[in-house]
Amino acid sequence: MGVECFVTGGTGFIGQHLVAYLSAKGHTVRVLMRRPERLAALREQVDNLGGSGARVFAVAGDLERDNLGLSHADREVLRHARVIFHLGAHFAWGLSVEHSRSVNVEGAKRVALLAAEQKSRLVMIGGYMLKNHEHLQRIGIDPRSPQLTNWPAVYRHVGGYEGSKLEAHFATLEVMSTLGGEITVVHPATVCGHSRTGHIVDGQPLVELIRNLVQGKLTAVPGTAEHWLPLVTVDYLVELVAVCAFDPAMAGQELLALDDQSPNLRALLAEVAKPLGIRSPKHHISLRLLKWLLSIPPVARFLNSKPEALDFIQTTRFDTAALEQFANRHGITKPDIRQALQHTATFVNSCCLAQDKAR
Repeated sequence: MGVECFVTGGTGFIGQHLVAYLSAKGHTVRVLMRRPERLAALREQVDNLGGSGARVFAVAGDLERDNLGLSHADREVLRHARVIFHLGAHFAWGLSVEHSRSVNVEGAKRVALLAAEQKSRLVMIGGYMLKNHEHLQRIGIDPRSPQLTNWPAVYRHVGGYEGSKLEAHFATLEVMSTLGGEITVVHPATVCGHSRTGHIVDGQPLVELIRNLVQGKLTAVPGTAEHWLPLVTVDYLVELVAVCAFDPAMAGQELLALDDQSPNLRALLAEVAKPLGIRSPKHHISLRLLKWLLSIPPVARFLNSKPEALDFIQTTRFDTAALEQFANRHGITKPDIRQALQHTATFVNSCCLAQDKAR
């Protein structure tokens, strides 16, 4: 039986797939949209992704506005939402602290307030770096005492986007704890395209990686043979997120959505190069040297990257036992990540890179 759901970030990459999944399951999905006149395009995309666009509705609003900019009528409609999925965030490298906080931190707190006030279950998308405890310690965050964090120092370490996502996580938990709200957090790894179709949207980190490889800008593998970019396919992720929302046992819990079979970075590049018939780099370049090079603006522009993007390439391994148990309990099958990488590369080449040539 379908229920009412409210989604922020529903027009983004993960959001499109989540809205498609929820609507395909018979749920009514209301999506926060700054430009509700784009609902027809979203419905068409939802249909293309296997969902039911007719079950998708726009709610005019904005994460940066008080009370999300919701009208009184929309507030009344949203009171029926059993679950609120918060995916909305501004993702980009080089964001200013002020802008990233206004959208990613204050916006998340506004969504949490709405969820707590109307007793909706809040399912929030975090990030896998929140499960990298060595990293958190290195940049000055103690998850047991987040209120002691020197956030300006954290932002200087990791940049506007990642800093705001980290701060938003702890700020949202505090709001929900104070107000007695029910929250579940899913922490995804870097998101790969759909495991069967390869569908992904431009602007995603993996798209930029593939673009740089195709354009000959990625001539060496960043890091060492131990470095990897943890991945999760978008379809596996949205199924985990949706199932979490309706599992009573996941109230107050966090789930790491990360495929521990993700290859090291050299092997990842080899996988995406295969279907494109191009060579992948075999030699390595140290992350310290690469980060220094990217601090030079002309180099950063040529390589189409920023130093903060390198923080996600790491050697840390993660415990995915809880994820495996959760997926097994709900019969969720994990796709083959190497095949998904090849499908993603093919999709990027035929869509994103084809658009580059047409410009």
